Amino acid sequence: VQLQASGGGLVQAGDSLRLSCAASQRIFSSAVMAWFRQVPGKGREFVASIRRDGVRKYYTDSVKGRFTISADDPKNTWYLQMNNLTPDDTAVYYCGLGTDPYSSGSVHSWGQGTQVTVSS
Repeated sequence: VQLQASGGGLVQAGDSLRLSCAASQRIFSSAVMAWFRQVPGKGREFVASIRRDGVRKYYTDSVKGRFTISADDPKNTWYLQMNNLTPDDTAVYYCGLGTDPYSSGSVHSWGQGTQVTVSS
């Protein structure tokens, strides 16, 4: 499966962005659709994920209440709505398709990454 991430950009603190990740084919029912982020010199950090049922969602503590993950099943696409962004959210964001809600190790398909930069 090929994944195409989009939606990053340069914004100011407090602004919003919506990231999208489109899969090239239908996603298996057991899959977990996720977002991770990475800053230079650090590993890829879990941000949010959603199971294909669209009901079960998972977030890292630092984004709870600000970020919302959702999915459009017929379009094989999932989104990350990011509100009230802070400079600490600055990173390259990667979408991934895997089997575990939190682990980058379970991801078998990665998108190319999209840069999110939040200025203070």
